[in-house]
Amino acid sequence: MVIINTVQQYSHLETLIQKNDSIVLQVNSDVNLHSIENRISLLYVWVGDEEFMLPINHSESTKKFKNIITKKTIWVIDKKNYLHNSFIKSFNVRDLNYSYYLKHNVPFETEKYLTNAHHFYNRVHYNKSNVNDVIPLLKHYEYLKELRKNLQEYMIKNDEIILEVLSKIETNGLQTTDKLVYSEYNPFTSTGRPSNRFGGLNFAALNKTDGSRKPYVSRFKNGVLVEMDFDGYHLRLIADKVGYKFPEGSVHEHMAKFYGVDYEESKQKSFQYLYGHIPIEVVQMNPYFGKVYDYIEGLWKEFKSKHFIESDIYSREIRGNDFSANKLFNYYIQLLETESNALVIKDVRKLMEKYKSKFVLYSYDSFLFDVHIDDGLPFLTELKKVLERGKYPTKAAWGNNYDELTDITEKF
Repeated sequence: MVIINTVQQYSHLETLIQKNDSIVLQVNSDVNLHSIENRISLLYVWVGDEEFMLPINHSESTKKFKNIITKKTIWVIDKKNYLHNSFIKSFNVRDLNYSYYLKHNVPFETEKYLTNAHHFYNRVHYNKSNVNDVIPLLKHYEYLKELRKNLQEYMIKNDEIILEVLSKIETNGLQTTDKLVYSEYNPFTSTGRPSNRFGGLNFAALNKTDGSRKPYVSRFKNGVLVEMDFDGYHLRLIADKVGYKFPEGSVHEHMAKFYGVDYEESKQKSFQYLYGHIPIEVVQMNPYFGKVYDYIEGLWKEFKSKHFIESDIYSREIRGNDFSANKLFNYYIQLLETESNALVIKDVRKLMEKYKSKFVLYSYDSFLFDVHIDDGLPFLTELKKVLERGKYPTKAAWGNNYDELTDITEKF
């Protein structure tokens, strides 16, 4: 292992990275700060069967070096955060942990490889900034070498669009009445549906009734927040799979005709049946759930035969020993939602390149935008079209803060 502290050593490393794929494990200075607001303490680089430690802001750093740019593939742990703040830059960054997750359905446990020195410094200096800068380089090396040895077999190229789109949303941040804050999506969940927490806040479940959403406002002068959410999204996604065509209008009003109830009760019943047990009388009287029942049975039969099923878009395997037919279907729905949204968010990102507005929060079936006044209704009309893809109707609401939104769907 070489600790880079001379120009000659750095030049050798730069040459290797520009000629070979590499593993780059990045350590940020502060364990408590979001990666967007952080700085890089050091890098561990494994390239051409050589190992390097490159201190950047670490206390043992002796020189400042310029960024390295390569056309070769860089393998990292946590690509999403790496994209926020990177020293070695490439258009082809891949995530070892994501490859591990796709195979095992759990993230790799990096913390169990931390040394006693890491635990000591983090325990004693938990309230201080940039603790990683003072943990000895050799202790960082012990930790990072073990990560590399355990993960290098996962240098497998997968479709990682979900990591890229979530990283971009995080970068935009959310404006509050005090400052710009950042969320942090975790795509490594058992169902594949990302969670979103940071700094003690669950951004995926901000309460709609207790004022928790009120501090979130537009960053733009005369700007507004606009939320767009799908109507009966899961019901419609599954309708595509089972070959059921909903008529125009509200899904829940359509279902209410079968149940003989009002809109709200229809909504409750449909979600209850979709995520739980479908009574035989519902199977018989509701053609949609008749098809869903048969589809669940088919998935369950396939799972019992192969011990896994694959997601429809990215062919991710769903495995487990504690599944029932309904639980398997719940996982399938949530993964279908996530993969469908990854595709549409990619299109939204492309659309927004020509506008000043920002995409600031993604929560399963709803999307929050910070809209610049110059973009106006033409932007929202185009955005709604991209989200709907001709088959998933959306509702829209806007307001001066995230808590007080007025429905504007009719304006379209």
